[in-house]
Amino acid sequence: MTWFEPERGDDKLREFLITALIDMSASLCLQDSEGRYICITTLPARWSLKSGVTPSDEAIFGADIGARLKEMKAGLAKPGDHAELEIEAGDDTFFEFRCRMIAMADQEVSLMTIVIDRTEDRRRERLLRALLREVSHRSKNLLAIIQSIASQTARYSGTLETFLTKFRGRLHALSQSQDLITDSSWRGAYFRDLLKQQVDRYVQENADLVKVSGEDVLLTPNASLHIGLALHELVVNAVSHGDFLSRRRRIEVSCERIETDAGPQIRVLWVEPVGSLDSEALKAARTARFGSTVLERVVPSSVNGQARHSLEKDQVRYELTFPQESYE
Repeated sequence: MTWFEPERGDDKLREFLITALIDMSASLCLQDSEGRYICITTLPARWSLKSGVTPSDEAIFGADIGARLKEMKAGLAKPGDHAELEIEAGDDTFFEFRCRMIAMADQEVSLMTIVIDRTEDRRRERLLRALLREVSHRSKNLLAIIQSIASQTARYSGTLETFLTKFRGRLHALSQSQDLITDSSWRGAYFRDLLKQQVDRYVQENADLVKVSGEDVLLTPNASLHIGLALHELVVNAVSHGDFLSRRRRIEVSCERIETDAGPQIRVLWVEPVGSLDSEALKAARTARFGSTVLERVVPSSVNGQARHSLEKDQVRYELTFPQESYE
């Protein structure tokens, strides 16, 4: 339905329509049945008409766009006929031309063209496509990590129950790290947040026994997933096979930037005190703690780094170094 109050006058109606078109980033053109322009409103500043020049598609929009519009309009003959054309006008701008044949109040047939600026729509579409590709890529990476975790866990699990316990714990650690990455709009996760997740889950009542120092670096998404997994392994090993809780001795964790011959790197150091062990106890403890290759192979290879994992008579020491591209 279209209605307006006649007493208001054409001037007020014209002002309203032009303001509305500008707000909608739309323009309106009207041509008679012979193709002569009757009205042009609110065209973008990129298109203009020189003084004294008769309006035409070529004169207003240029030879290329004008030719394409002329070809499209040639297929419209009777009221109701319509066609649409999207044009890239240069400078990464896009415009949609909607042409329709209409019958006016005096039954004269005219051609109405609505020009809509679609630049922002196309930019949003490109961004959405890029985001979807990124999500697809990251999903494949995550599935590959899960597959690797499942393979390594199965290889070093003697029973199904052991496999399920370890696999579920590692998946949970992975999901917690993923939550941090998602909350940061895929920028990554901070080292201390990754450590806090594991401490809160396994030693929440004794969180004071895990002391962290150094820099709180922002790790890339890939590094966040794998280092979060390493911290999970270290905390679980400490709780399951260590005595720091009963002895009330602190685990020292540090994260710092260092300069090496290979360039700037990050060093993560875990030092866990253990009671003095004799040779037999030391051998048993190493077997229990080192049953997984996650700390020694999976994590360092995933961040292009190096790891040293050792169990001595009075401490467990894990040192991981990785290059600059894994953090910001």
